[in-house]
Amino acid sequence: MSKDFEIAGLNTLTDFMRWGASRFVEAGLTYGHGLSSPLDESVYLVLRSLNLPVDTPEIYWSSALTESEKQSVLATLKRRINEKIPAAYITREGWFAGLQFYIDERVLVPRSPIAELVEKQFSPWLEAEEVESVLDLCTGSGCIGIACAYAFPYAQIDLSDVSEEALQVAEINIEQHDLRQRVSSIHSDLFEQLQGRQYDLIVSNPPYVDQEDMQALSPEFQHEPQLGLGSGDDGLDITRKILHEAATHLTENGILVVEVGNSQYALMELYPDVPFKWIEFERGGDGVFILTKQELQNFCSN
Repeated sequence: MSKDFEIAGLNTLTDFMRWGASRFVEAGLTYGHGLSSPLDESVYLVLRSLNLPVDTPEIYWSSALTESEKQSVLATLKRRINEKIPAAYITREGWFAGLQFYIDERVLVPRSPIAELVEKQFSPWLEAEEVESVLDLCTGSGCIGIACAYAFPYAQIDLSDVSEEALQVAEINIEQHDLRQRVSSIHSDLFEQLQGRQYDLIVSNPPYVDQEDMQALSPEFQHEPQLGLGSGDDGLDITRKILHEAATHLTENGILVVEVGNSQYALMELYPDVPFKWIEFERGGDGVFILTKQELQNFCSN
C-alpha cells in the first residue's frame, strides 16, 4: 500500500539522506543487494536520483536542492519504501569488482564474493598470463565474466545462461564495456550447447537457494527472477550437474569455481570425500569452492 510523506523542512542532500534512512528503518526494509545498511542505501539513492556519482565528496552534501530535485529524490525514496524493490532495479545499475553494470529485473543484482577472487586474478590457483579461456556459467548480467575480461586481458570469455532474458542484459553489458571482440554470450542449459569447448577457468554463481529459504524470501528478493535463485529441495540440483560435467570442459590445468552460499554444508554432507577448497574472503562472504580438473575427474570416477 502506497504511503505519502511530509518533507517540509528538508533542504539539503544530507537532510534527505538522513530522512530516507529513517523511513527505511520504519518500513522494515531488508538489504543484501550490495548495500548493507539503511543509511548506505539512502545515501546511494539520493546521489543517483540527482545524477551524482556515488563518490561525490561529502562537502557537496550540504547543498540545497531545488524543488524539482526534491521531488525527484522523494519519488526515488518512496519507490524503495512502497514497492520494497532493490535499489539496483530503481537506478538500473549494479557494481561488481569495481565495475558498473546495467541491471534490471531480468537478472539478479550483483553481490557475489567471487569479485574478490577476480580482482586477485584467482591467484594462487591460476597464472594470469596463462589464462586464455574463461566460462561464466549461469552468467545472469554477465558481471563475473566481464570482470574476468578485465582481469585476464588476453582471454576469450564465454557468458552462458539458460535464460534468454538474462542474456539480453548480458549483451547490453558486453556493449557498454566495449568487449565484443573477446566476450560472447551463449544460450545454453549448463553445458548443453558447449560441447567440445574447454576453459582454463569455469566460474559460476548458479541458483543455490533451497526450498525452505525460497519460501522465506523477503519482498526485496522476491523481485528477483526466481529462476536465478531456487535449485531444488536442498539448493544443489544445479551444482550437482555442474560437478558431474565440468571436468570435460576444463583444460588440463583448469579450475572450477562455484558459489553455493548457505548450501555449503549440505554439499559437504552430500559429498564428504570431495576435497572442496573453501575460500576465505577478506571482505566477507563464504560458500565458494574451488576444484581442479583432476579432482573433478576423481569425483566422477567414484
